[in-house]
This record gives sequence, C-alpha cells and structure tokens, in this order.
Amino acid sequence: MDPSICALELLGVLLSGGAWLCSLATTLMSTWLTLSTDLLPSESYELGLWETCVVQDVGALECRPYDSLLGLPPDIRLARILMCVTLAAGLLALLLAIPGMHVVNSCAGRPEELRCKRAMKMAGGALCLAAGILGLVPVSYIAHLTVLRYFDESVPELLPRWEFGDALFCGWTAGVLHLAAGTLLLTSCLCLQKDDCHSAVPIVLVRLQPGRPPIRTRSEYV
Repeated sequence: MDPSICALELLGVLLSGGAWLCSLATTLMSTWLTLSTDLLPSESYELGLWETCVVQDVGALECRPYDSLLGLPPDIRLARILMCVTLAAGLLALLLAIPGMHVVNSCAGRPEELRCKRAMKMAGGALCLAAGILGLVPVSYIAHLTVLRYFDESVPELLPRWEFGDALFCGWTAGVLHLAAGTLLLTSCLCLQKDDCHSAVPIVLVRLQPGRPPIRTRSEYV
C-alpha cells in the first residue's frame, strides 16, 4: 500500500472529526447573532438556535430557552433542523470512514473484504460532503438575512441591529472542514483503485522434468 494513500485516509478522518466537533459547537452556541445598543451600554444580547441570552458587562449571563418550536422564526427553525441533520450525517460518515481505513485491521485481506472497506470509505466521504453542504446552508442563509436586515433603509437608524456572532464563523469552518475531509477520503479511494489496476498479477510457473512434454496451466495465459 502506498503510504500517501494512508496519509490521505488519516488526514481525511482527522478533518472529519474536527469538522463534526465544530458543527456540534455551532449548534450549541448561543452566539449566532449578537446585538448591542447605546441605550443600554452595560448589556448585550445573543441569539442562538436554542436560547437567547443577555450578557452584562460585569460578566453575568442570563439565558432563556425558546418556549416552543412552532413559535420560532422560520430561519431559526430551518437552521435548527439542518444543523441536526448535519450532525447526524457527519457522525455516520465518521462511523463508516474509520473502519474503512487500511490502518484499521477490520478485514483479513481478502479482495471481497477490501472492496467492502473501500465502499465504506467512499460512503463516508460522500456523507462528509453532504454534511459540509448541509452545514453551510443554514449559516450562510442566516448571515444573508442579517446583512439584508442590517442595511434595510426602512428601519430607523436609531434602532439596534443584529450582527454576526462567533457561531457563524465556527459553522463556516465546520462546513469547509467537512468538504475537505470528504474530498480527501474520495481521493484516497480513487488512488487506491488506480493502484489496484496497476498491480502485478502473479503467474504460476511449472517446473518441467526432462523427457516429459510441457504442461500448460491456465495461469500462464493471464
């Protein structure tokens, strides 16, 4: 096995694990959007998928969860659903990619089992790409709505406006890491397939005894 293929597999799995942790942090963080106003300079507000928080300048933090799912704004509801699907897809990708690595001795080395490992790794890479796209959609959508509302001329300038929070940047990082991990895993599968195609086929030779006619076997014609 080419060491570069093992390096691609290992790097892809590590990036996938880091991307899943970033997605989990993005889902749980309450800093999707932040708001501060000159009317109350001692307080700032944070908006997340599960709760809203009030942060005071003395360090006190008071959070209140949302009352019901149906009462949520449509963008927060969509973001919550997509982030949960992203976490599920990313975790399933990890569970498929780790046994599919060749450094993990989960197969006895038979061709059928090696093909199974390759299929598991390809499925993990495809799920990583899906998780990356699903994770980027809600983050980018809420960022787009925030920009539109921030520059809305119909809103008076005295009213405070929501701005980007740390969770949005963490979500973008998770999406890019998921896409990179899926690309590395699929690339390792393609490189492994080319390596198998160019591998030499063993030819069995039969030693002949003097005085006997040559005996040909089927393996000599491969």
